[in-house]
Amino acid sequence: MIIDPSLPKAQVEAQALAARRYDTFWSTGDEALARSALAADFTDRTLPPGRPQGLAGPLAASKTVRAAIPDMWCDVDQMIMTGDRVVVHLRFRGHFTGRFKGMQGQGQAIEFIATDIYRMADGRIADNWHLEDNLTFLQQLGLIGK
Repeated sequence: MIIDPSLPKAQVEAQALAARRYDTFWSTGDEALARSALAADFTDRTLPPGRPQGLAGPLAASKTVRAAIPDMWCDVDQMIMTGDRVVVHLRFRGHFTGRFKGMQGQGQAIEFIATDIYRMADGRIADNWHLEDNLTFLQQLGLIGK
């Protein structure tokens, strides 16, 4: 973890806790973790078409992905903290044993990366700019060619 040394210790701890809770939510699907990490007015600044804004968005996305990859887990490869921003580089892994967009998985390994930029407010994630490697994800699922 790379931390701006000018940040107060309490701010670092609160921001790191919220970021870790949210990242762990992606590993477990535990909605309580998302609820405790996200601000009441959470905004997804890179909202995909059809996904609801606010807390409902990540909860729906998690259910969809976990239905396809029930054993999915998320590792934090890097975390950078400065001011009211936390940037995390995430690595998702698992096996496609469920269903996704009408396709049944055959147990193939899935591994893709994502980067999130969180704006923190009062120890919670207020905004998120999310970018993931959807091309690799969809190729590994077998939905598009390599």
